[in-house]
This record gives sequence, C-alpha cells and structure tokens, in this order.
Amino acid sequence: MNYLNNLFAKTQIVESYYSNRLLTKIEQLNDSNLSKANISLITKAILYAQKCHYGQFRETGEPYFCHPLQVAYMVSDFCFKTDIIVTAILHDIIEDTTATKKHLEKFFGITIAQNVMDLTRIKGYGVKITSADLVQSLWKEKKYDLLLVKLFDRLDNIRTIDIKPTHKIKKIIKETMDVFIDLAAYLDMQDVKNELLYICSKHDYLFQNYDYSFRLKNFARSQICFTN
Repeated sequence: MNYLNNLFAKTQIVESYYSNRLLTKIEQLNDSNLSKANISLITKAILYAQKCHYGQFRETGEPYFCHPLQVAYMVSDFCFKTDIIVTAILHDIIEDTTATKKHLEKFFGITIAQNVMDLTRIKGYGVKITSADLVQSLWKEKKYDLLLVKLFDRLDNIRTIDIKPTHKIKKIIKETMDVFIDLAAYLDMQDVKNELLYICSKHDYLFQNYDYSFRLKNFARSQICFTN
C-alpha cells in the first residue's frame, strides 16, 4: 500500500510539472502575441487528458500523460492556435483510451474532435495504419498543422528510443529516415531535422542494407514527395 501511495504521489508531482510548465508558457505567449490562446479550453483539455490517460505509463516509467503535454509544449512555439494546442494534448486519446470522437465533440467541438480522429492510426474496421501512412494521408489532405503535431509526436517519442527492444528501434529509425526527417526539412524545422538525424545516426549499425546507411548519411529524398 505504501508503494502504491508513493507511486501515486510521484505521478501527481510529475504530471503537475508538465501541466504547469505548459500553462505558464501559454500565458507568456499570450502576453507577447496579438492572437490569444484560450487558456480555459487548454486547461480543460489538460484535465480531460489526465483523466483519460490515468494509470498509463511510458516505458520510461513516466506517466503517459506527460507525453501529449510535451508535444503541445513544442507545438505552441510554431503554431499558436488554441485548437491545434488542444489537439496536441488530446492526440492519443481516441487511439489509447476509451474516449470516443463523440465524447470529444461534446466537450471540445467538432473541429478538435475531427483533428484528433485524423491523428488516430486506428481507422475503419479497427485496422491500425503505420505512422508513415498517416503522414501521407495528412499531406494529401493538406493538413499541415496536424503534420506539425505528428512531427513533434515522433520527436518526443524517439528521444527515449533506446529503452525499446531492438526490433522496434529498427522499425522506428527506418520510418523516421523514410518520412520524418524530410518532413521536418520541408516544414523548415532545421533543429528538429538535425535532432532526428542525430538520433538515427546513432543506430545506423542496425542496418545491413546499404540503401538505408547511404540515405542516412546523404539525406536522400523520402518515399513521400513533399512538394506543393
């Protein structure tokens, strides 16, 4: 019982840190921007996500709820729109919890609910598509703000990739090289591209295939053509 109490207390502290960090940043950006984000709606999204993700943990041991807040934190630097920040906070809600699109429509409106649905990899008939397929779909539909959320989702996840088993590391690195590095470049996110490239380069020993090793070192174009 003491262990569970201590775990709960630590979880609350970590979650409070990420929540307060994001809200403080939004308040600061509101002070310096002509367009203002709706802090009340963002706070509502934080509390909703915290409730839905309760009891879920990342492989690092952190509460899972910290991940979408970190994604929203990074997104807010490049897209200071309430609906996109809220979407970032809720981006895994439909895929990883019992919440549904109808629930999100009720609490956050049709636009945000559809955004979250668009970022959900589980599509019709329960089929789960790859992140690469999801990026391709968003690109074809010109949903560039959602691509930004997906890019930062990948960046936050890949930062802790070493904790995963080798076969998953290889899959994620391959997908990042195929799609996300070039997506970052197209969106003119040089720092993000460089960090993805650096993390991938640390794992190129996993690839016997010459094409991927060459691609990593020479920035060959991705399988998705990011052009207007």
